Amino acid sequence: MPTDVTIIGAGLGGLVLARVLHLRGIPATVYEAETSPAARTQGGMLDIHDYNGQLALNTADLMDEFRGLVVEGRQAMRVIDPDGTVLHEMADDGTGGRPEVQRGELRQMLLDSLPARTVRWGRKVTAARALGDGRHEVTFADGRTVVTGLLVGADGAWSRVRPLLSTATPEYAGKSVVETYLYESDTRHPVAAKTVGGGAMIALTPDREIFAHRERGDTLHAYVGLHEPREWFAAVDFTDAAAATARIAREFAGWAPELTALITDCDVPPILRPLYALPAGHRWGRVPGVTLLGDAAHLSPPNGEGANLAMLDGAELGTALAAHPDDVETALAEYERAIFPRSAEAAEFGGAEELLSHLKDPTSQSA
Repeated sequence: MPTDVTIIGAGLGGLVLARVLHLRGIPATVYEAETSPAARTQGGMLDIHDYNGQLALNTADLMDEFRGLVVEGRQAMRVIDPDGTVLHEMADDGTGGRPEVQRGELRQMLLDSLPARTVRWGRKVTAARALGDGRHEVTFADGRTVVTGLLVGADGAWSRVRPLLSTATPEYAGKSVVETYLYESDTRHPVAAKTVGGGAMIALTPDREIFAHRERGDTLHAYVGLHEPREWFAAVDFTDAAAATARIAREFAGWAPELTALITDCDVPPILRPLYALPAGHRWGRVPGVTLLGDAAHLSPPNGEGANLAMLDGAELGTALAAHPDDVETALAEYERAIFPRSAEAAEFGGAEELLSHLKDPTSQSA
């Protein structure tokens, strides 16, 4: 086993990998472009599935800590027709297999589980190149370099490590999401708060959707999805919060006001998130000394599986490396044989649209 395992990216997948390696006595260093754990918000609620994300946390020996982060009641789900009719409601009775946690708290739990100095902050990668014999050199924006015997790209959609393995690049998925936040919703936005309920709420048509989640306290975090080309969003001035909010809200004319309030009543400027994806079934041939995990390997539009898959990738890669300490290439080949079909299968799940189809017709093969 190389004594210098280098992980690029301190997201959930890279940190799970570092944790599993640490438990197996294999040192690793994680390089992260962000300057600190608090450099940016880490997203909203995540449902951690019992068939992938929780398996990863169990491998990382962090299930007790994870249970301490679970926000009770947030597995409740409500599906609403755009006219306001409740189509389906599922209570959170504590028995579901997808407990909800705050993404930032989950990331901090993983950081806290690692030895000091495992993560090197403010190290933005600008390039990576092969040196031969499975070794690679990584160059950072500050001009420093590291040479490693095992390089793992856990650096997301725009991975700097991916070109060592694949010529594939993410392409726009035909849809963008506009994020909104409503704070102190029970008192300041009671209609929207009542509509969302205690957990998650979704309303959608074929090309428009509103998904909202109640986070810790009574913050509502909404994701407003629109299937439009990039040029459509480029014509919206997101530097003018009021104008952008009004423009997005017009696309939901005729929807129930308790739903559109999640757009019009937002307490922060709306945040545009274009969605990208790698080609379906993305894979690569075995290249000595380097591999990918998470979005760097299998980026797809959000469908509830991405973070869970990244953590499972990290756990399985760490397990494979520990099982073959004297044969890194066997470990990498074993890991990649598993992730290719798993990620391809997960990408086929259509997320919200597939869930709604199933609720309308439970005999369908969806969901």
